[in-house]
Formats: sequence, structure tokens, C-alpha cells
Amino acid sequence: MSTPDESIPGHVPPELAMEFPLTTREIGYVHPHKEIVPKIHEGPPIFFGTNVHPMPPRGSWVITRAEDLKTVYEDTEDFIKKGNARFASMIGESWDVIPTELDPPKHTAFRRALDPVFSPKEMAKLEKKVSGRAEELIAGFKDKGEVEFIREFAIPFPVTIVLDMLGLPVDRMDEFLDWEYNLLHTSVPEDRRNAVISLKEFLYDEIEKREKNPTDDLITNALNMEAEGRKWTREEVFGHCFNLFIGGLDTVTANLGFHFHHLATHPEDQKTLRDDPGKVGVAVMEFMRAYAAVTTIRVCKNEFKLHGVTIKPGDTVAMSTPLGSNDPQAFDNPTEVRLDRRPVHLSFGHGIHRCLGAHLARRELNVAIKDMLSMLPEFRVKPGFKVPFQMTNVLHVQELPLVWET
Repeated sequence: MSTPDESIPGHVPPELAMEFPLTTREIGYVHPHKEIVPKIHEGPPIFFGTNVHPMPPRGSWVITRAEDLKTVYEDTEDFIKKGNARFASMIGESWDVIPTELDPPKHTAFRRALDPVFSPKEMAKLEKKVSGRAEELIAGFKDKGEVEFIREFAIPFPVTIVLDMLGLPVDRMDEFLDWEYNLLHTSVPEDRRNAVISLKEFLYDEIEKREKNPTDDLITNALNMEAEGRKWTREEVFGHCFNLFIGGLDTVTANLGFHFHHLATHPEDQKTLRDDPGKVGVAVMEFMRAYAAVTTIRVCKNEFKLHGVTIKPGDTVAMSTPLGSNDPQAFDNPTEVRLDRRPVHLSFGHGIHRCLGAHLARRELNVAIKDMLSMLPEFRVKPGFKVPFQMTNVLHVQELPLVWET
């Protein structure tokens, strides 16, 4: 870990200012959950990550323990979401990413409107689409004996489903993914700003199209939403569509990469799930725990003390689910994947801001594993390949070539 620089706030103890290795925005070749997270847990329960934000003001408190993370998740008085993503401020504006940047009571009203749209019952209606998309993609490579899993499945499988739900053109997927990369993974400020501008212009154009010609998609649905006893404004519709775009084009891909890296390197777990597909649902929950990928942000509203550290108003706090879901104080031998563990994990967050798309994500992950195991023989990572891991606020397996006997 690096030494602190002169830009560290004065109330930060110098010995607690260090690089947070999970958000370096670089490619690494050591497994973040197996090798980096355990080392972080050997250190202090809270420290100041000097590199958490790629744009000024840089730096954020990092909480390492599950119980402390739950405390902050549940404390909506002292820790707020307003402005936490910084996308609007990057371009000198102040709109909200909805519901991600809303706080009670506004969050309560908007979440109440949104929850039925993403309920288990509604997501169950997508079963045929989800399974059909997975089977179609697998059929394209199953007879080849190899696949670059990220590019040929982990990206197109969930991303095309979300684009369909939004009514957006699948043939522009590569362009959308470029925007997504610059929004979430680059450290180049100008690229991030340009991506926000491009996505904003595109989504407002799509909203205008739905106003003129309503269709059966989530953008049209948002135009008909009500909260606080009124219809949503165009800016609120945009803020919600922005949220669906950045969430839907990244996180499930990240999960798939780690889950299939595990299966490809643990043939005994592959065999267990092949022999009894009924165990996949419970296994997915353990994979979600062991390979939690997302670090979100809270903004301190009122001075708060934690483990002797003073968090000042305006400070940000990094809520790292990889740390919380692999906390040895919360889980016995957390680096060991136990398919029957049935963990209560933090991978979808906790409290009122728990991931809106959690039910869809779980369905996609379940389908992907069941279909891959039923349609392919035992697969493994291509011999000699060194797996690259992308270290950002959403951890990724950058590339994963799988091989099998044909």
C-alpha cells in the first residue's frame, strides 16, 4: 500500500491513509477475493483509501467489517446517498440517479413505485426469455471446444436482456459498453465526462421517442410512474433510466465472470452441481458472497465516530461488499466456497437501498449455471492462461478462455 499524499484531509490520521487495492482502476493478476481481501482484513477496521475516487475530491473512508457496513447501510440520518455517484456533478449539473441517489422520504416514495416492477413475480415472467438467450449463446460455441467466456457469454447474456427490457437497440451494444466502461472503470476524467454527456443525450432522445410513441418497455413504464402523488418529471425518468443502464450493463457480467472462474478451477463443485442441478440456487448465494464485486459510496451528513476515527460531514465512505461478504468475523473461513453455506451476504447491499435488480440478477445467474452445465462437458481455464482481474468499484474478470473436450 502506498504512503499518503499532501491532499489527505487534516482529520485523517496519516497512518490510516493508504491505497485501497480493490479500486486502483488497473488490471491485476492476483485473485482479489482470495489474496487481496484477506490482507486488508489483517489491517485496521477502517482506513482512508487515497485512490477510491478517480476525480477530485479524491479519497474515501473504507470500512472493512460486515457489522460496521450494516450500521452505515441502516443509518440514513448520518449517511446519505444524495450526490454519491457524482455523475451529474461531473458535467456541472445536479440531477439524481434514481433510486440510487435518493434519501428518505423521497427514496421511500420512489422505491415503493419501483419495487413491484422488479418483484420476483414480474421477473419470473422473464424465465423463457432469459433461458432462451442463454441457450442460444451457448449453442453458438458448444461444439468448438473453447470460448472466451466474458466476450461471448458474460457480456451479451445479461446486457442484451436489459437492452430488450429498456427497448434499446442491441446492435449498438458495443457503443453502450464503451460508455459503460468510461462511466465506471476509467480513471481519465475527460472520458468519464464525455460518457455522461453521451448517455444523457441518448436517453433523453429515447424518452422523447416514448413520449410520442409509447411501447412496452421500462422507459415507457417510467413515464407512467407516480410518486409523491404525482407523475415523475422527465428529469426523474431520465435519472431512473440512467440507473438501469449503468446497473444492467455491468454487475451481472462481473458476477458471471467470477462464478465461472470458480467453476472452471474447481471441478469438484462443477460435478456437484451437474449431478444435482437443484443445488444451483443455494450455490449462487454462496458465489455471490464469496465473489461480491461492488463498492458503493455513502456521504457523511453528520459527524460520526467509528473505531476511534472521526468521519466528518462531506466525507465519503466506501461500502465494499467484497470486504463485507468475506469478513472472517462474520463468516467462518470466508475464502472457502461451501456450496451449502446459505449465507446472509451483503452482495446486493443491505437495508432500504438493497439492489433493485437483485431478483433478475439471481435468475440470470441461476439460468447461466444450469444451462452451461447441462449443455457443455466439464470445462476448465485454458492451460497456461493468466487470468486478469479488473480492480474498480465493480470488480471484473477481464478475460476468461474456457476449454473442454468435444
